[in-house]
Order: sequence, then structure tokens, then C-alpha cells
Amino acid sequence: MALNPFSEEQIIARLQFENPWWASGSLDNYYQAFHPRLYFNLFYPLIKNSAVHRATVLMGPRRVGKTVMLYHTIQQLINDGISPQKILYASIETPIYNNISLENLFSMAKKATGNIESDGWFIIYDEIQYLKDWEVHLKTLVDTFHNTKFIASGSAAAALKLKSNESGAGRFTDFMLPPLTFYEFIHLKNLQALIKTDTINWKGNISLFSSTTNIVELNKYFINYVNFGGYPEVIFNLEIQNNPSRFMRADIIDKVLLRDLPSLYGIQDVQELNSLFTTIAWNSGQECSIDELSKNSGVKKTTLRQYLSYLEAAFLVHLVKRVDQKAGRFQRENFFKIYLTNPSLRSALFAPLTAEADGMGAIVETAIFSQWMQRTSFIPYYARWKNGEVDLVNISRKTNKPDWAVEIKWSNRFFEAPNELKSIAIFCEENNLAQALCTTIDKTGVKEYNNLQIQYLPAAVYAYNVGKNTLESQK
Repeated sequence: MALNPFSEEQIIARLQFENPWWASGSLDNYYQAFHPRLYFNLFYPLIKNSAVHRATVLMGPRRVGKTVMLYHTIQQLINDGISPQKILYASIETPIYNNISLENLFSMAKKATGNIESDGWFIIYDEIQYLKDWEVHLKTLVDTFHNTKFIASGSAAAALKLKSNESGAGRFTDFMLPPLTFYEFIHLKNLQALIKTDTINWKGNISLFSSTTNIVELNKYFINYVNFGGYPEVIFNLEIQNNPSRFMRADIIDKVLLRDLPSLYGIQDVQELNSLFTTIAWNSGQECSIDELSKNSGVKKTTLRQYLSYLEAAFLVHLVKRVDQKAGRFQRENFFKIYLTNPSLRSALFAPLTAEADGMGAIVETAIFSQWMQRTSFIPYYARWKNGEVDLVNISRKTNKPDWAVEIKWSNRFFEAPNELKSIAIFCEENNLAQALCTTIDKTGVKEYNNLQIQYLPAAVYAYNVGKNTLESQK
């Protein structure tokens, strides 16, 4: 018995359903109600840029707001005078589009709208990784239609990045949308009243930075961010926050571990992969080795290295390399730290943390690293030697020497007793650094210890500033 394919009329009907602005002239109220992410201001100029003839590939982890950003793009295009009948959105994971080429979808959209000319169209293919050899299809379109703008997106960031680099060199521009920064969280929650402009003396230079009008309130929201704040949808939904595993685990972690990674890399033992990720999530921010991870997760060492590469490519974890007290690299990288790229993943797997919980220090460290990791050109290190450790070190690319160091604490103890910060004092002395930074719960100030000037900032304030500077550095 021959199977009947979907008819062209049925496919066009689906396209009309997905593109209601062809008839109404505007986006529906559901998507207009969402606040745009601040990264939209970086993304949209890539869409409008006609000087460089490239497709834009929007990639990132699941549930960080990629599809919403595409809808905001559609509305902004309409606001800028682009005809609504020349904007196509197609979600490639929709079953009716199965095995239909991207060019055929474009042809059907032209037929449905009556705009048979290809010039001036903006074509959006969402979840493009569901089309086999999508990168070949997209490259062909870019080469064929010189006055048409193509935008693609997908959650399988690892595969998208790989194939974009392999086949799209000179044809694609990648844009990574990360989980929410604490800076964006404050913006989306409309909490700017908690932030004020201040000054800070860093390395002898007085510079502007953001502090808070109410550290108690800011900390309350910082803890909420640590537990739930990586995902735009979650921060406004108390039902999800009351049962994070129901949404966050099932829709984010499980889909990546059970569907995305196995299909991309041919992983057979998903239980093993899940066991490893659970072990990492529980120990985020802890130093470990391949031997220790293998023993604790039950995964063989050869397989373990592959899994770590997959998890990092899927934007679930980030490995941080170690230096010694003189900031020297190790030839054999036996020890390293692994961080969740988003602290909220921990509460999805286990339970939300309170300010007094034992694991709060490690998850605050994870949250601060997650602000830094969104800088594509930044490589963080930590320092560790026989009798000491420093949480975060930056190695200058110009001098190949450390130029700043940070101790990440969720405690006021070190503000009252700077003499307990012996490790960072030793590191700074060894590397001729006159100033270091240490985070606290709610204390701000500057103290001297062994000729070292220590700048203290609340962890929430520091996270806000790193997120803000990260976004602004990319403009």
C-alpha cells in the first residue's frame, strides 16, 4: 500500500496558520506580551544588515527564548516597514514539513501570499536541525537568492555550531543566545529600582559601576535567580518554580540527554550519560579528575572524556583549567573544575536552595562563572597548589600573566577577617598584583592585608556587573 504524502494545499494551510501576520498585518498578542531579552539589541542588527550577504544562525540551549526572539524579530521587521506578506516563519520540527526542502517551503510561501518575487523576503526556519543536511540546503539558498535574508535557529547547539563552521564558512553568521544573566533577570523583572550608579576604585582607577539601593531585596532576587533564573519562562511562573523538575528537568535536561545528544552522537547508554551529568550537577564548582569522575559516576575513562565533550558542546557544562600559584599551566591536565553553565539546572535535578543551605556557596560560584562564560573571548582559570586555591583568575592575552584574581564567597566572614584570605594574598604577591576582589553576602568596602588591597562586593552586585559588562562588551 502506497502512503499518501501531505498535499501542497495542506502544507500551505499550515504555513498560513504559522504566519497569521500575512492576514492580520501584525504579531498576535501572546508573543507581543513577552519582554524582549536584552540580547535582542545585538541580534536584530544582524537581521537588518544587508551589506554582508549571509544567513544568521541563532543557536543556544533549550528554553532560553530563541523562538520568542524570532517572533520579536518579526514584529520589529513589520514596525520597520517590511511587508508582513514577505516574512516567512516555519518550524521545521512540525511533522507536516517532514523531508520538505527549505526551498520548497519558500516557494509555497510565495504562492500562498502572491508575492512571487524572491527579493526582499525575510525567511525564518526554526529548529532547523530536524532537517537532514540542513546546512547544505541553507548554503544553497544563500548562494541562490542574493536579495533574501535567511535566518535559522536550533536548540542542538553542538551540531549547529559544528555544521555551521564546516559548511557555512563565509555564508553563515552564528549568534549564541545564552541563559539569562542576572543583569537581564533584573531588567525583565523590572527591578531597576534596586540598582544605582556608583564608583569603584579598581587598580587605582576610579570607574563607574552598579551597586544596589537595597542589598537585602537584591539578595532575595539573586537567590531566586540562582534557583530559577536561567530561563525567561520560569522567572514569571510560580507554578513551575513550585515544581521545577516537572518543567525544567523534563523539557530541558531530559530532552538534551535522552534525545538531542544520543541522536547527534550515536550515544547508546543514555543511563550512563544521565548518571554522569547528575554527578557533575551535584558537584558543580568542585575540583575533580577523570579518575574521580569515573569512579563516582561508574563511567569508563575513555567514554567519560567523550561524554564531557558532548555535555560541553550541548552547553550544559563548562570545564575550567587549573594554573599553579605562579599562574603556570600544567602540561598534563589531570585536575579541573566543572561548572553547570546555568545554576538553575541544579534545582531542576535536586531541589531549590535557601540562602543558608550548605550548597549555596558552590552554586553562587557557579552563578558567577555563568556570567563570565557568556563572553566568547574569555577563558577563565582557577589557581590551585599544595596549600592554597584562588577561585577565578584571568590570564592576560597580551602579557600571558595574571592581571586580576577573585575569591567567590557566600559569607561575610572574610570581610571581618581578611587575614583568612591567605591563598589569594600569596597568589597576588607571587604575581605582582596589588589588588584583588572578594565577594560577600552583603558587605561592601576595601581592606588591606599584607600590602594587598582587597575590594569586597556582595556576590549579587558582582554578578550583576559581570552580566552587564558582558552584554555591553559585545555591542
